Amino acid sequence: MESGTPLSGGQRALIRESWQRVSGSPVQHGLVLFSRLFDLDPDLLPLFQYNCKQFASPQECLSAPEFLDHIRKVMLVIDAAVSHLENLSCLEEYLCNLGKKHQAVGVKVESFSTVGESLLYMLEKCLGAAFSPEVKEAWSKLYNAVVEAMQRGWESLPEGD
Repeated sequence: MESGTPLSGGQRALIRESWQRVSGSPVQHGLVLFSRLFDLDPDLLPLFQYNCKQFASPQECLSAPEFLDHIRKVMLVIDAAVSHLENLSCLEEYLCNLGKKHQAVGVKVESFSTVGESLLYMLEKCLGAAFSPEVKEAWSKLYNAVVEAMQRGWESLPEGD
């Protein structure tokens, strides 16, 4: 993932330090992230259906065991990115494939900006005063690098697929 400005050593340290405070309770913090996501864009709720079951409300979705598994997976992706801050390019193929999977279930690239907002919201709620402008900038750069790699998965699919 060469695009964008690489993270500085200080930014990597801020990300690791802040993630350490979040990663101990991934489902709890993931629920904050997805609650915020559904508040910002309720139209995303229909994308989450398991065994052809539509959720009637965000609360129903957020309490479903299958959705809690999805939250765990999302938090693991973030954890992988944090674990590979020095060499994000080693995640390129994985993230491209993740992008293809999201495209296949109907996620629009534009939705990732809302997910990014929700991630920053969750970090702010978790970190409180420790969520400085520098921490926000570092996480924004990391998230943008991850999304750019996922978007390359979109772009590698032929039109109409």
